[in-house]
Order: sequence, then structure tokens, then C-alpha cells
Amino acid sequence: MVYNYYMKITRLFWFVLLLLISTPCLLRAQVTVVRVSGSQVYLDTSSLGRTVQKGEIFKVILSSETLTNPKTGKDLGLVYTYSPEGKITEVQPLYAVGTLPDTAAVSVGQEAVLDDLPVTQTPATAVAAQTQTTPVSSRKKITYEPVEQTIVALTEAPVLQPGAENIITLSDKGEVTVWTRNGQALEKQISYTLPGSNAPLSVSAAPVSGGETAEVFVSYYDTREERITTQILQVQNGAFTAVQTIPYYVHETGCTPAKTVWAQRPFVTGIYPGNAHAVVYEKGKFAASGDRRSTQRNWLNAVNWAEAEKPGQNEFFYVSSGGKITALLSGGKRAESKALFASSPNRVKYKQEILKFYPPFQIFGSGAQASVAGVENTTKYGILSGTFGQYQSGKIHYMNLQKGRLQITDSVELDGVVYDTACNNRALLTAEVLPDGSSSVVEIFN
Repeated sequence: MVYNYYMKITRLFWFVLLLLISTPCLLRAQVTVVRVSGSQVYLDTSSLGRTVQKGEIFKVILSSETLTNPKTGKDLGLVYTYSPEGKITEVQPLYAVGTLPDTAAVSVGQEAVLDDLPVTQTPATAVAAQTQTTPVSSRKKITYEPVEQTIVALTEAPVLQPGAENIITLSDKGEVTVWTRNGQALEKQISYTLPGSNAPLSVSAAPVSGGETAEVFVSYYDTREERITTQILQVQNGAFTAVQTIPYYVHETGCTPAKTVWAQRPFVTGIYPGNAHAVVYEKGKFAASGDRRSTQRNWLNAVNWAEAEKPGQNEFFYVSSGGKITALLSGGKRAESKALFASSPNRVKYKQEILKFYPPFQIFGSGAQASVAGVENTTKYGILSGTFGQYQSGKIHYMNLQKGRLQITDSVELDGVVYDTACNNRALLTAEVLPDGSSSVVEIFN
């Protein structure tokens, strides 16, 4: 009797396990409306980590409002108003087309939710997935205590005094802050807030004018003027002073102290930017020089150059819209990574388009020792988030060039979403945005 009882329990256990493995899971994924034509709605699916299928149901988010407890004042999240349900009728590599019964309230730039995608796994597939191992990093890292900001960009440079290793951050509210390290805490020294209604994009810093301390370059999107501008800040008498603005998108490449600050003319061809020009200081002004490099119509944050194969050859790396980091090597060869790196949460609306600013990737070393560090943000299924996308946590993947491909060698798990990375000569710097909106700066050593 006891034997039969345990045999029944065992059979029930395996039956339940099999049922859980083979039952479809219901996932929700958020995408952006990029075109509306009659009853048809075009959805950007390039940053999804899966393939969209015909017949999937979707709804467009028409509006949202914050739900607040009137007694406690606690923010309970957003309440959404949706369009009627539509159905996906056409699937292309980077977008999908769906039909809606009513598109009167739907416009470009709104977010849409894909619902009820059946993801079926057979037991054999599930077992195979469990046996796959992701390289785990043994790199030393320091996670600094959280600060009450949502950090969307950061860098390191000697801002306060020569030789200082100051961390400079840019928040989603446009606040530029200079920090010093004190053990595992960051101490706020000085700050500056961008004027007007601006969407912050990037912060870079380097002693471009030739002095021993660095200037800070803050790029932002002016939502009223629909243009990208960079404000240049200097520390004078212990405080930030805005000394100049230039009509470029600015971003740095390279690691302290050997970094270059580049300027890029926005919107040269439609929504695409122009080539990169090194920022110089001439005749008392900061300007874009004649030192020019092609970005192949990519934003500067998503490109880099390195001697990855041959000394003296500045080979071009960029993040494609499909999520691959691609290296254009000498002799016309190409090397690509897995499609993991288009999960960028930082987006701004320009006219009828959505501009995506991918988290930058850093390159350490050269030749056979060159290592690429890129960001993958994990999608948050079933929960809708705010302005910057639908993500819950991030990873830093380190890659080396092996057999014509960028192969992942190890990965560092993070507790929050990553908007930006920077580097110094010993480590990668990033800021993880935690669920409560605060941020922790993380230093991952080489």
C-alpha cells in the first residue's frame, strides 16, 4: 500500500512537471508605433528578444495617469487607457503590421502591448535550455551606495582638481552632478541643472581646452525646438558655469585619460546623424574639427573604434537595430555578436519618429587582447513601465574576437536597468537604475 501510494505521488509529480513545461506561457511585450495608415498600425519590433507571429493580439496605449493613494500620497503606478484589440497580419524582420478597428486616437510614438503570445516548450527543449550555461564573471566589482537620482549617463574625469577621479552623472531630470568616492559611498560635490524642457541624452568630460581639469559636455534634446544641443560646463570658483553651447550631439570614446570627445551633426539625412568630428578648442571656442570619422549614420553612443585585429588599424564597431554589435575589420571582413544589445530604454520623440539611444559599449585593449563590454537589458513581461521602456534588470557581457565572431566570455549580472557605460584605465563604469528610481554606480574591474 505504501509503495503504491508513493508511486502515485511520483506519477503525479512528473505529470504536473510535464504540464508546467508544455503549457503555453502568456507574455506581454511593449513596442512602439512607427506608422499609422488607415486601419493599419506599424510596430517597431527590432528590440524584442523574440519573433512576433501572425495572429497575435495587440493594444495601443492611448494615455496614462498616475494612481495615488489620497491618504498616504503613495505613488501606486500608472493606469493605462487602451485602444480596442487589434491583430498582427504581417511580420517583417524589424517590424510588424497589425489592423485595428479604430485608429482615430492612435498616433506615431505611442506604445503598444503585444498580448497572449503562446510560447510552447517540449520537455526535451526545456531540458536542453536548462543544460545551457552562461559564462559567469569572476571580475571584481564595487557597487556604490544608491543615490536619489535616476542616472541616464555617466563618465569619469578630473573635474574638481588636476588628477582627481571624479564621477560625473546626468539624471533623467537633467541634473549634472560631480561625485567623489568615499569607501563604497559617493559624496555629492557640485551640481548643475539643464534649463528648460529638455530630454537629457549623454554626458562626456575631458580636458579639451588643454588645461589640467576637464570640461563637461552635456547633450540634450530640446523638445520645444526639436533639436539636439550640447552645453559645455566648466568649474569656476567651485561651481559649474555654462561657457558655450554647440549645435552637435557629443559623446566620448576611449578610457581615461586617453579619451576623445566627438561631435556629430544631428539629423543630416532625415532622422540620421552625420559623421564624427573630434572636439577641439581654438581661438577661445569649442568646435568640431576636421578630424573626421564615418559613423555610417549611427548615433555616436552606439559606435566605437579599436585596434581589434591589426595594430594601427582603427576598426569600426557599431550596434545595429537588430541588436548585434558588429565589427568592420580590415580586408572587408565582419564580425558580429549575438543579437542582445538593442534593448535600450532611452528614447526621445523627434517629429513623427522615435530616436533610440543604445547604451554605449566599451572596448579595452587591442589586437588579440581586445575585449568588448556591452549592455543587455532584460525585458519585464506583464508589467508596463514609464517613458524609458519596459525593462527590469541589466547585464554586462564581455566579448572577444574568436573565429570571426564576437564571443561572450563572461557576464556580470546587475540589479537594475542600465542606460549608459563609461570606462577608466582600470575598469568599466555603469549605473544601474533600481526599481524605486534610485541608482547605484557600479565599477567592474578589468
